[in-house]
Amino acid sequence: MGDPECQTILPRLSTDFFTIIFKCVNKKLNELEIKWHKEKSICIVLCSKGYPESYKQNLVINLKKLTLKKNQFIFHAGTRILKNKIVSSGGRVLNIVTKSTNFKTARNKSLKILEKINWKKGFYRKDIGHKVIK
Repeated sequence: MGDPECQTILPRLSTDFFTIIFKCVNKKLNELEIKWHKEKSICIVLCSKGYPESYKQNLVINLKKLTLKKNQFIFHAGTRILKNKIVSSGGRVLNIVTKSTNFKTARNKSLKILEKINWKKGFYRKDIGHKVIK
């Protein structure tokens, strides 16, 4: 799996991730019941304009005014810190993940985060989740 796939699944994991890895390494995974939270989750990737072909790097992304609520996550995929600012360093820049009781609410909350970020030098797919949202 790639980053966006893992980043939408792992927040749903109820069992401690370290415990799972520890059991795997020690060949005792069969001793563990892996549990999941019941919420749905969705991941929307914020990309640099021009991705996947040609895109600029070191473009400032302002996240200072952003406040995440419970069950909301931002995973940095193609960012770095340059002169005390978060800047883009890749084509897929941020992964916005939200957990909720249903996919539609999760999607809407992720879209609100993207609206607040308001990164004019990026784009994201608007069709994420449409296959599972009724």
